[in-house]
Amino acid sequence: MVLIVKPDELQGLVGMKEAIDAVELAYKESTEFPVINAPRRRVHSPAGVRVSNFPGGVHALGVMGGQVRTELVVQEGTNQRYAHRAHPVHVINDSTTGELLAVMFGEIDEKTIGPTSLMAFRTAAASGVGFRHLVREDAKTVGLFGSGGQAANQLWALKTERPSVETVHVYSRTEENRRAFAEKYGPQFDVEIVPVDTPDPLLDGVDVVLCATNTNVELFDGNRIVPGQHVTGMIGGNKQLVQGGFLPKPRREIDDATAVKADVIVTNLKESMVSEEQGDLYGPIQRGLIRMEDVYELGDLATGNHPGRTSDDQITYHKNNNGTGSSEAAMAMIAYRRAREEGRGTEIELG
Repeated sequence: MVLIVKPDELQGLVGMKEAIDAVELAYKESTEFPVINAPRRRVHSPAGVRVSNFPGGVHALGVMGGQVRTELVVQEGTNQRYAHRAHPVHVINDSTTGELLAVMFGEIDEKTIGPTSLMAFRTAAASGVGFRHLVREDAKTVGLFGSGGQAANQLWALKTERPSVETVHVYSRTEENRRAFAEKYGPQFDVEIVPVDTPDPLLDGVDVVLCATNTNVELFDGNRIVPGQHVTGMIGGNKQLVQGGFLPKPRREIDDATAVKADVIVTNLKESMVSEEQGDLYGPIQRGLIRMEDVYELGDLATGNHPGRTSDDQITYHKNNNGTGSSEAAMAMIAYRRAREEGRGTEIELG
């Protein structure tokens, strides 16, 4: 029997801690057995409709499958927005027998936060793996760029891994949005969130710099980063936006100086960084400012091949450059199991 799960039936099933654990397991396994995972693949129509595909699995969770999602991408000066986003579709199979287990329509949301923006939960879970290994254990202060659903999930992932976080300065383009963000998530996350009118305070004296925006250009001067700080960025970008004429140059969020100053640089998957020519890391590599060997992957942290942060004065930098099939499958399998336990979804017989 195949389980069909509708969007409303996917809500409230998965928490942040179990999502971070599952995604870390996905990266660990795909480093140890690379052929079970593949980078995101994107195609674009002339009208700007983009389809993203994520094939992969996590055998330790008994899952193989894929996710597909479609969105209408619009470029507006220095920012990117989505005029339409269709429900993502997860198709998951048993990784031992190949049996089709479920088709799930919709976004898997974080049960504490609820529905926000597309892919925000899984993206934050990947950041959470980075936080687990790269952020100082005593981190208390955060500079947060962005006040949307991505920002909420990123901050909750950080708070999940570093309960010591007490104070957050948040900046976004709209004053109303950042004030609403502070009023909603400060009490919910048990942190003091202070809206600021310029981005300058976001780097001053903070332990963690979090970037969760839809920008196409660099957010800050990396020369201002100081020892002990951690930086996380989540815009990956892809060369098809340039090749298709949608952008004159690759999207950026974090500048070259940050990469040059960082003692430890980690990305989700270097293969995607190269194949999509993602600006934040591929750019400084092309210019000879850093080397490919200077960049590690989340799987290196998950397997222990790289120790992560080893001293309080290191500058660490995680470029959460894209999702992978394995991480999508991990999230989907956790949601599928919980849906089964709670009697959600509809079973059908395919014959």
